[in-house]
Amino acid sequence: MKLEKLPLKLLLGLLFISVIFNCSKKDDIVVDTPQPAVEEPQPVPLEPQPVALNNEINDFVWKGLNEIYLWQGDVPNLADDKFTSQDDYYTFLNSYSTPENLFDGLLYQKDVVDKFSFLVNDYVALENSFQGNSNSNGLDFRLVRLSGSDDVFGYVRYVANDSDAASKDISRGDFFMTVDGQQLTINNYSDLLFGSNNTYTLGMADIINNTIASNGKTVELTKTNFTENPILINKVIDTDGIKVGYLMYNQFISNFDTALNDAITELKSQGVTELVLDLRYNPGGSVNTAIILSSMITGQFTGDVFSTEKWNSKYQQYFEANNPEYLINRFTDKLSDNSPISTLNLNKVYILTTSGSASASELVINCLKPYIDVVQIGTTTTGKYTASVTIYDSPNFGRDNANPNHTYAMQPLVLKSANASGVTDYYNGLDPDYPITYQTSSGSSYEGENMTDLGTLGDINEPFLAKALSLITGVTTKSSNSKYNKNILGFDIDNVADSKDFAPLGKNMFIKLKPNE
Repeated sequence: MKLEKLPLKLLLGLLFISVIFNCSKKDDIVVDTPQPAVEEPQPVPLEPQPVALNNEINDFVWKGLNEIYLWQGDVPNLADDKFTSQDDYYTFLNSYSTPENLFDGLLYQKDVVDKFSFLVNDYVALENSFQGNSNSNGLDFRLVRLSGSDDVFGYVRYVANDSDAASKDISRGDFFMTVDGQQLTINNYSDLLFGSNNTYTLGMADIINNTIASNGKTVELTKTNFTENPILINKVIDTDGIKVGYLMYNQFISNFDTALNDAITELKSQGVTELVLDLRYNPGGSVNTAIILSSMITGQFTGDVFSTEKWNSKYQQYFEANNPEYLINRFTDKLSDNSPISTLNLNKVYILTTSGSASASELVINCLKPYIDVVQIGTTTTGKYTASVTIYDSPNFGRDNANPNHTYAMQPLVLKSANASGVTDYYNGLDPDYPITYQTSSGSSYEGENMTDLGTLGDINEPFLAKALSLITGVTTKSSNSKYNKNILGFDIDNVADSKDFAPLGKNMFIKLKPNE
């Protein structure tokens, strides 16, 4: 027996006995008595504690994207077999500090391929935006800066009807430089114009001799809960004996489908034989409304293929096996409430575009092309051929029974659209047949609107509309008013942003999942 194997208390006892014996009588020491073996107690192993999830929203984000995201199969971290256990899964989710960081980290080549999926923390505001309802003063504008400068200034593109801005002394073509006395810069424009301040004062400006400077005028604007009618202008232009319908339509909003039908009915009643559809500021919206508008322009293709859809592999395989018709959108002769639509039965349409024309606007152009002559005028569009759907934190990702603990929702891209000829993937946008260009004082040439010569929307001399009318009539529109002089030089500028970039929906195209699927 080795002493070092004994428990500490027993070892000390033996040493104590040895000392006593050594102090009494050397010859009486007996150490041959065998001692019982004592087992050293073994520690009881602790069961590992399960990993706790830090944020339930992260769980919603991963499961929603794994379920329906268009590029789910291309993102390794969204693979169905990514995790071997719940602990493994929760450890991964906990490595992201916020739902926003996780969402961005799971997107496929964010800002390169996927430029449009987004996450919101207030789905009520998102839902309102689908109906054209937002916190707005009704001013639509673009922000730019002179090359090499951090200072930013804005110019007004249009003022929404019946808005706060419509009641103020401000209109298309006006410039502004300051907000509440502060010069707009590349670093502060977001907070000053799109922050929490519902009321602000713009410092207006003029451009004189290629220089922008304050003119001393101010305009106070107040944001309210405002629903913008996307039909800004609907009129008939009688030119050279030809009745031309002009419709400026600024967002595809299903709540206004009846109003859109009324607008087409009015054009039809006045006997238009040509249509100029102005989508230059239209960032998109409802796919169903795009189908309805395209069916109104035509009317002779009811039931034909408007577009086809491609989903992620899981959904695509399911639809192809069980309901392939689900993947097809067809021209229609009815609104969503089954009321009949008015149709113009046109074989040609003139569509005005800019880089701000996106998603559902591009869908109309691309999906009409296999059927009629689409004449595109202006500049190249955004390049968005994909659609999204709203995903809520509920057992089936729908709005009903959404988690009451938060109001997060996702708007991930879930499908891409192709026209009846199979054309899709227009990453770089749709190019115009007739580009609109202008010269700057430096001798450079730019495509798009010249902010120093915008013209009045709906006026026959406004550069974009004038080009369409000249193609229709074969006569170049001219004006003695120098405001519309093509020789007015523009500025060398860099685009910064426009007001629609900060709307909850942005430049997005969305669908509602079809019933019973």
